[in-house]
Amino acid sequence: MSSVSKADRKAALDVASWFFNVVTSVGIIMVNKALMATYGFSFAITLTGLHFATTTLLTVLLRWLGYIQGSYLPLPELLKFVLFANFSIVGMNVSLMWNSVGFYQIAKLSMIPVSCFLEVVFDKVRYSRDTKLSILLVLFGVAVCTVTDVSVNFKGFLAAVIAVWSTALQQYYVHFLQRKHSLGSFDLLGHTAPVQAASLLSVGPFVDYWLTEKKVYAYDYSVISVFFIILSCTIAVGTNLSQFICIGRFTAVSFQVLGHMKTILVLILGFIFFGKEGLNLHVIVGMVIAVAGMVWYGNASSKPGGKERRIYSAPSNKSHKQELSGSTETDEV
Repeated sequence: MSSVSKADRKAALDVASWFFNVVTSVGIIMVNKALMATYGFSFAITLTGLHFATTTLLTVLLRWLGYIQGSYLPLPELLKFVLFANFSIVGMNVSLMWNSVGFYQIAKLSMIPVSCFLEVVFDKVRYSRDTKLSILLVLFGVAVCTVTDVSVNFKGFLAAVIAVWSTALQQYYVHFLQRKHSLGSFDLLGHTAPVQAASLLSVGPFVDYWLTEKKVYAYDYSVISVFFIILSCTIAVGTNLSQFICIGRFTAVSFQVLGHMKTILVLILGFIFFGKEGLNLHVIVGMVIAVAGMVWYGNASSKPGGKERRIYSAPSNKSHKQELSGSTETDEV
């Protein structure tokens, strides 16, 4: 009975984690779309810096209240993570600027095979045939409903490669650092958010000026635009936390595959709030295929042998004994 209740509790927490991530991610996309498209605040890097500054304030408050305990993260690993994360943020924005929307979407889809490659190389993950096929089905479905015009140039391709690999490495590192150093989601955010906030707010205005030829301090701030900036920063705290929770509980690959549900929801909400001219039969078909692939992936990867990896072992006698007792474990979805 206790094992059943424990499994039910874990399943409920898994669902709650995904729901939290989907709601906050879709929410911040819609708020930022309104902020940038309607009110002309096109300073994405600076805005992301403000997101992490807000997250930093919350982690400081929670640590002061005693909800976050002291933890340790080696400086080289912290700097490596921040480097990957910041290259991901800048790279994605540069890729969007230099590439067509179609190639940008293809680059985003390629994060899944890159994340799979990282798990195979570093974690010795083995995927079953059904798991591989379900991932391909998700990729195909999302491509059908998002990829339109595709044109590429050398500098755009280079930006996309940097963006994809840095994003995949950053997400892999979230899972890796939490497991290696026994860090909770807020613990890891408490280490990384201040450094990301400081670095992005330092270089953000210059990168934004390079991307948009507009200066953030010259923007015509109004009450409503400041409200949307504050709302974006508030939701971003949940987005940052939920990303760390989901990747920590699952893996970067699962986060990418099931995370495309957010792509589908953003498309649907975009049609509802920003016009329906892009809604047609092939988009609807692509959505259905992608959702079917996600359901298949969840089922296939949760079966024995669907997705297995070597147990990560810390340098201790206890973990050494655990490693001797078994060399593989099934990943959670």
